[in-house]
Amino acid sequence: MDGKIIGPGPYRATKLWNETIRLFRGGMPLRRHRLHFRSYDNSFTGSEAIDYLHGLLKRNHNFGPEVTRYQTLQLLRKFMRNHVIEDVKGRFGKEDFEDNGHLYRFPPESPLKPVPKRPRQTDSLALPRLPRWDDYEEVLPQGNVPLKPLVLNSETWNKRHSIAIGEVHECKLIRRREITAKHLDQIWRAMTLAELQRVLGLQSLEGVLDSKHVKPKHIIHNVYCVNKQGIVVLKNKADDLPHWVLSAMKCLANWPNGCDSRQPMYPGFERDVFRTVAEYFQRLKDPLLTFQLYDVFVNILGLLQKQQVASEAVQMCCVLLPPANRRKLQLLLRLMTRVCNNPTLPPLNDAIATRTLMAQTFSRCILSSSDEVDLDELLATKLVTFMMDNQEVALQVPTSLQKSVEEHVSQLRRVQIKYAGADADMSVLSPRGPPTFCRQISREEFEEQRVSASQDAMVGLLEGIVQDENMSVKDKKKKLKQFQRSYPEIYVRRFPTADSEAAVFPVKPPKLKTQLMFRTLKKPFQPFQRSWSYRA
Repeated sequence: MDGKIIGPGPYRATKLWNETIRLFRGGMPLRRHRLHFRSYDNSFTGSEAIDYLHGLLKRNHNFGPEVTRYQTLQLLRKFMRNHVIEDVKGRFGKEDFEDNGHLYRFPPESPLKPVPKRPRQTDSLALPRLPRWDDYEEVLPQGNVPLKPLVLNSETWNKRHSIAIGEVHECKLIRRREITAKHLDQIWRAMTLAELQRVLGLQSLEGVLDSKHVKPKHIIHNVYCVNKQGIVVLKNKADDLPHWVLSAMKCLANWPNGCDSRQPMYPGFERDVFRTVAEYFQRLKDPLLTFQLYDVFVNILGLLQKQQVASEAVQMCCVLLPPANRRKLQLLLRLMTRVCNNPTLPPLNDAIATRTLMAQTFSRCILSSSDEVDLDELLATKLVTFMMDNQEVALQVPTSLQKSVEEHVSQLRRVQIKYAGADADMSVLSPRGPPTFCRQISREEFEEQRVSASQDAMVGLLEGIVQDENMSVKDKKKKLKQFQRSYPEIYVRRFPTADSEAAVFPVKPPKLKTQLMFRTLKKPFQPFQRSWSYRA
């Protein structure tokens, strides 16, 4: 497969343009040709250029095997207007490229387009900040907030000596403001851009999409204002397709049962109906996918290997469309799919297959760029073909985005953690006032409060052990040694010297040792002497 794959990223259309020119200039066979009794070296004919470039595009993954010879001819005409090629006499621009034996050559200068350098990432290019719960809060003046006393005794600490137990000693009372329509718009915009960036696999949307073109009201309408078939319902009927266009589309989509019985049927009637629909869409000033979203959809083409990812990306991009463009796109793709799958419909063209005819006829009115030097024809055909094959999935409402936004809004409206002592002592708060909540704090504040609260609790626990008069000296020494091993820093602050540690234990009077009393013997101890024996 020729060339490298140009994946999603900024300025993808420009990179594809340069890659195609590089492959064409590097691989096109050049030889000597004779024209009007004159020889031209390093030249090629128009037919040779079409043959080579057509095969190159069909083998290239960025375009695919569905590229037609006519599209290749259109691309070479763009090459001619942009001085990628010229005729053997050096003419270009106004000259037209023809599929014949006319001779052409490559100009000596490089025809590649410069790729814009991405500016340094700034806050203006980053994703908009997602509104949080505390963005809608008003901090009330702090007062004396009662706290439940923390009960820690030696028995509790003995069971949980390795766990820091404590409570936050201060709590700010706040009340929530209402979430306005402006807040909802901010949420939809921020989460849509974040989800689109995730699906495309990009670190930034710079060079791909301008966030000012993301209209939250369009997204909300496309998500919620749909019928059972998933097609957008318009509030203003004047923005919908004309009645005669809808009738013609219905006739083709449900052929032959969809046609009005009052209309005369004649040979070739279906082709005239198709021509009527095609002319309407081709006369539209803007493409259905809009000029602003051109780069976004071009990036989707780099994801077509992963069909599920590409379908999800199309869902996310189509939800950004104005509701009237989205409805027209849905109805047109449904028509194209049904026409291709209708075996009873006669051929609409004698030389082109129906599927190819649909893609070529409507590709430019679906996707095109305001800059005529881009690869509109090839890229649009590939995208339209994918959307035809996956229109039921690709044009559905993005349920993942809808679920994420609804969960976030529900979280903002959900009652937060109340102050622990509010239920116990309601006299502190006004009985008719708004509910009070604890203020959400940052991670740094939480870590600071956690450490300070835990240390205060441990200091109180140590003092409880020291002041416990009912504890035996042996048990107290054992617990103090255990505390010293677990929390040496707190222990050193309480007992900096050995004398301070010894002062905890009272000095007891020494006990008298029991003296062993011996009986005083009057006579000294004498060795055993054998007594006299009396013998008879």
